Amino acid sequence: MSADRTFNSLVGDLDYPMFIVTACADGERSGCLIGFATQTSIDPSRFLVCLSQKNRTYRVAVRAAVLGVHFVPAEADALAELFGGQTGDEIDKFERCAWRPGPEGTPLLDDCPNRFVGRVLERMDAGDHDVFLLEPVMAEKGTASHEFTFHRAKRIEPGHEA
Repeated sequence: MSADRTFNSLVGDLDYPMFIVTACADGERSGCLIGFATQTSIDPSRFLVCLSQKNRTYRVAVRAAVLGVHFVPAEADALAELFGGQTGDEIDKFERCAWRPGPEGTPLLDDCPNRFVGRVLERMDAGDHDVFLLEPVMAEKGTASHEFTFHRAKRIEPGHEA
């Protein structure tokens, strides 16, 4: 078995939390379900998210000063399906869920009370995704909840290929 296939098999067994990233630039909103994300520093606080270069959220995010990062609760199947299984190229996802504007107009999803907004410090090409390094400028912790995980998200037919 090739190194790439073995590697993909190994990481495919991981069960990490999923997030919804939202962005607003020039009055245009977008959001998508992501799995590639992690905290990168404690002091100063830093978080990294990766967005597929093929989706609409990426095209809005590269013009945005900040991004919203939402911790998806385990019970938010419909929201995960909306942001992971639909594309903003065809529908306005924000007409189908409750939200309010946050810093820089970034959509904050009502059904994800654990979230933060981060200023984009750096963006880097990482293959078929770009890395966005974020510095939190606003954070809210609304509930103690289990997260919606990668293995549950695997059943969602993507709105765009990754």
